[in-house]
Amino acid sequence: MEYYCRIPSPLGALLLASDGEALTGLWFTDQKNAPQPEDQTLVEPDALPAFSHTNEWLTLYWKGEIPNFLPPLKFHGTAFQQSVWNLLGSIPYGETTTYGEIARTLKNASNGKTASARAVGGAVGRNPISIIVPCHRVLGANGRMTGYAGGIERKEALLKLEKH
Repeated sequence: MEYYCRIPSPLGALLLASDGEALTGLWFTDQKNAPQPEDQTLVEPDALPAFSHTNEWLTLYWKGEIPNFLPPLKFHGTAFQQSVWNLLGSIPYGETTTYGEIARTLKNASNGKTASARAVGGAVGRNPISIIVPCHRVLGANGRMTGYAGGIERKEALLKLEKH
């Protein structure tokens, strides 16, 4: 069963999802691809440890601090998507990369199998755990501010918060 809770944030309400053990989703409630759960699946933010840990992580993050822990995370996606999402998690706080750089990293890690920047962009856009898995740190070629399911203004705000 999937559980959901809503919590406030400085950039708008967030929706969290959990399978009861790990965080499986984190979206702005109005963002593209955010689920619209039934009211009966909504629980209080402290009802599950995954939600409590996520809320604690986010509280530190919104203060401009770098949390020294991660809530338990579980991804549901293709092998390619998961490889991209894992790379997103390695982008240091306050730093950025590009879709092309991620594609090159994947190519090097897979013995030369080509991954296009466009395919990487598709996987980044389907990242189910935003903010914690920092898809907002991925820019277009030449550092252009491009796509973010939560909206470009939020992407800019998150990068500003990280003092980029």
